[in-house]
Formats: sequence, C-alpha cells, structure tokens
Amino acid sequence: MGAERKRRRWPVVVAVVVGVVVIGAGVAAFAWMNRAPVDDAPQTEPTASPTPEPTPLTPTEQLIADADNPLACAVSFAGEGIALEPMLQWQNGLYAGLPIPSADGLVFAGWYPTAESAAAFDAASRINGADPVTCTDQQIELFGAWKTPEENVAENAKVPILMYHQFTTNPDGESGWLRGNYAYIGDFDAQMNHIATTGFYLPTWDELSAFIDGRLFLPARSVIITDDDADQTWFDLAAPVVEKYKLLATSFMITAYRSDPPPSMYVLRRSHTHDMHQAGANGQGRIVNWTVDEIAADLNQSGDTLGVREVIAYPFGHYNDTAKEGVLKAGFEMARTIEPGYVEIGTDKLALPVVRIDYGMGLDALVKRIG
Repeated sequence: MGAERKRRRWPVVVAVVVGVVVIGAGVAAFAWMNRAPVDDAPQTEPTASPTPEPTPLTPTEQLIADADNPLACAVSFAGEGIALEPMLQWQNGLYAGLPIPSADGLVFAGWYPTAESAAAFDAASRINGADPVTCTDQQIELFGAWKTPEENVAENAKVPILMYHQFTTNPDGESGWLRGNYAYIGDFDAQMNHIATTGFYLPTWDELSAFIDGRLFLPARSVIITDDDADQTWFDLAAPVVEKYKLLATSFMITAYRSDPPPSMYVLRRSHTHDMHQAGANGQGRIVNWTVDEIAADLNQSGDTLGVREVIAYPFGHYNDTAKEGVLKAGFEMARTIEPGYVEIGTDKLALPVVRIDYGMGLDALVKRIG
C-alpha cells in the first residue's frame, strides 16, 4: 500500500518540475527578447569637441596687429631675387628707410607700386622717401627692379644738389653784402613748379650714397633741394612752397642757433654743425681750425639734437682732411661743400659739390643747370 502511494506521487513531482522549468524558460525568453541593446565597445564618458587652432597671422598681418594703430601700414617687398621681411610705415608721413637690396652683378633700380611699372622702370611712379605712405587695408606691396652695371653707367646720371640760403618777397632783391644769398620767392616758386611737373626724381640721402657706390640706379633727371642756415625766411616763405608742390627738401640747421621742428613733412633737418659756423683764428671756419675730437664733439651734439647722422653741410664750405676725419668719427657718412658741380658715381662722399642758386637766377637759369 505505501509503495503504491509512492509510485503515484512521482508523476505529480515530475509534472511540477517540468512546469517550473517551462515557466522559467518562458520568463527567460521574454526577458531576452525585451532586453536593452548592449554595445560591445568599451563605455567611455562623452567629451566636448576640441577648440580649433586659430589660423596664424601672416608677417604683414602680425605687424599691423602689433602696431594696433589705424595709421600703420605693413609694406611687403616683391621682385626677382628679393627676399625681405615686411616693414612698418606710417600713413601720416613719408616712407622712411626703404631697403636698398643688393645682388651680384646687378644694380638696384628702385621700388614701384606694380610689377608692370617696375618692369618699365617708370620713374614717375617710383617710390622712395620723397613720397607719402598710402595703403589699402593697411597694407601695400612694392616691386623692385634691377639694372646691369653697364646700364647704370650708360644712364650717365649727374645729380645736382641745389643750394639756397635766404628768400625775399622783393623782386628787386635785398641790399647789402649778402644780397646774392636772397632768392626771390617768385623765382623759387617757378623753379619748384618746374621740378614738380617735369618728371624729376628726388633721391633721399641714403639713395645718393648708394648711387655713388654704384649700388643704386638713379634716373638722369634727379635733383636734391637744400637750404643752408634755416633762416627765418626759409620757414616763412620757402617751406610753404615746398609743401605746396610736395617736394622733398633738406634744411641744413646750425643747431646752436635753432632746432625748430620741421615746417613740413617734406622738409628734412640735417646738420650744418652745432656751433662751427664761426670763423676760427685764421679767419677760416672753425671746422678747419679745430682738432678731430673737437669737430666730432660738435657734430655729435648736432646729431643728437636732430636725431639723425647722415650728411652735414660744411660751414662756409670750408673743409680739409681733418674736417673729413671729424665727420666720419661723429658717425656721419657724407658732407656737402659749396664747390660747383654734380654728384656722379664715385664722387667723394665727404666733398659733395653743389649747384648754387643766387638772387636773379630765375627759371631759365635753373633749367640751364639741371635740365
């Protein structure tokens, strides 16, 4: 009897177990079918997109950015064999210190606003320190040109340095022993108009130096305008004419007597010594009576006052070897005499000649001397 009951329980147990297994399997299947998708890749925290690196500024753009001034102009240079860094210029003044590059077997022929004007050696558009700085979007590109040494010599440029002194509004001139020094302002105006309107090129002093060395080509129609002594009539009468015609001119100043600011951006201040425009013991100028050290000390004072050492005008035109040595010792490269003549390739830089303009020399007299 007990054995019979045990036999009857086994089907029940089996049925229960099977039911449990079937139900468990169904639950597992349901759970598997409804599971969330699983990404097999390793899980990482999300990251922000990297900030892009700013585009580096070009050298010209960097110059402008550093200047942080709307008048700043970054000048870049182009042309065959020219590899120069851009330089900063200012749109409220003239170009300053434009480079004069060198190349073996060639002579530099200047800077031009376009490649076409450079190829044509267009003197009318040639750019130098006689020109105001003009830019578009604070940038400008200048194009260099070259000549051969043979072409440079063939041009046969003879550069006149015009020398004026005082000026007068009296057509009949002034009286006294300095009468010849006074140019009638009407004549001066006509002469400056001629230079401004007939295609003359106005070299800077560093260009004249490079021309003398044979490193820079200057067109035959080149001229330099200068005034000695910085007399008040220069400021009152002549400088406004220079400004009107926008012509580069140099005022040689005796700095012991005056060191006025330039009356125009077109006027360069250069040294007529500090206090050597006086006679020495022998009646000649101090510059031919003093020692090298005394001369250099005077010129150093003048150079410090004017802020530039480049060229001087000898007082009274007096000079000797001692004077030349003093000029060089003070750091000046050139000196202008009162001897008549024209600057050519190879001219002595410490004995530059002049074309003197005296009272009564009108436009015709100037044309005969400079073309």
